[in-house]
Amino acid sequence: MSSAEVVLGFLEEADPWRLRSPQFPSKVGGKPAWLCQRGLPSLTGLECEICRLPLAFLLQVYAPISGQDRSFHRTLFLFCCKTPECYTSNDSRCMKVFRSQLPRRNEFYPFDPPPEDEPSSDHDQDQSLLPVSGVKLCWVCGCPGNKACSRCHTVTYCGKHHQTLHWKHTHKKECCSQEASVVTASPCVFPEFELVIEPEEEEEEKETEGEEETATAQSSEDCPSLAETLAETDLEEMAMHETEDNKVFQRFKKKIAPEPHQVVRYSRGGSPLWVSSQHIPSHQDVPACTCGAKRTFEFQVMPQLLNSLCVDSTGASIDWGTLAVYACSVSCDHDNNYSPEFIWKQDFSTDQQTQIKQP
Repeated sequence: MSSAEVVLGFLEEADPWRLRSPQFPSKVGGKPAWLCQRGLPSLTGLECEICRLPLAFLLQVYAPISGQDRSFHRTLFLFCCKTPECYTSNDSRCMKVFRSQLPRRNEFYPFDPPPEDEPSSDHDQDQSLLPVSGVKLCWVCGCPGNKACSRCHTVTYCGKHHQTLHWKHTHKKECCSQEASVVTASPCVFPEFELVIEPEEEEEEKETEGEEETATAQSSEDCPSLAETLAETDLEEMAMHETEDNKVFQRFKKKIAPEPHQVVRYSRGGSPLWVSSQHIPSHQDVPACTCGAKRTFEFQVMPQLLNSLCVDSTGASIDWGTLAVYACSVSCDHDNNYSPEFIWKQDFSTDQQTQIKQP
């Protein structure tokens, strides 16, 4: 894929079997469909750096690299905190991203592509552990979990927090009974959807300088009393900043207008579509990979996804303007271990939030 190409991701309902690991899905919500069954992220690696509670799985993007055998299968996994208070402006510490990749010939999946029809054994598949490696998974979040219920010893958790949640939710009634606990929906996962992709149609960029100048002139007339109280140099700096921020935001809105339901924009080696002129990372802000190679932009999560996550609330809420994910430019190998990558959270400015809320 060249840097100019952009692929858009949209949400669709899908049969559960299509969203499991053997199908190499791109998806949002539910539990992770782990790619490599060994070297999964550690429990501390999957904690929020602010509140230290377990992160929730947000989405995964299947993104193999053509011509690179070690990345024949390749998926990026994004996790986020569900504590609204952790979402302070332009702070990415409540989110983490990991990369997993495998060659075509590996110990976990067949050499040939998965069949298009539902496998007959799918209904009997145990979702509490990974079949080849035997790694046990937390019933609540689907992340690695070896802590078993002390009474029934049949359900495992990543830690005390999720064990307590499950006990209060349903397990107090189900423990040591014949009821199948795995059938009950977890209280901690986001709604699950398939992430289907379509190439973005290129549009000719048309300059609308006249319209922008008119909008700027109108906005400059809004606050004459403020103009009288500020020094001329301060006014000039404010005007330049507001105009630039507005131009970036208008470009963002114009770019997504033809496909307003897009929730992901994928463009490996391309550039993010920023929502604001503020808090854009420099090259120095994006750390190099542990292998020494630089990290390059791979995909971004759009604010439209929030509408489908059922997280709206009064006061503090899970929120972002856009989430930009950067990954190792050479997609280095770490002996089947999940590699931490870099995420940059950019929020809407106060003025933009006001514009969004207006009808």
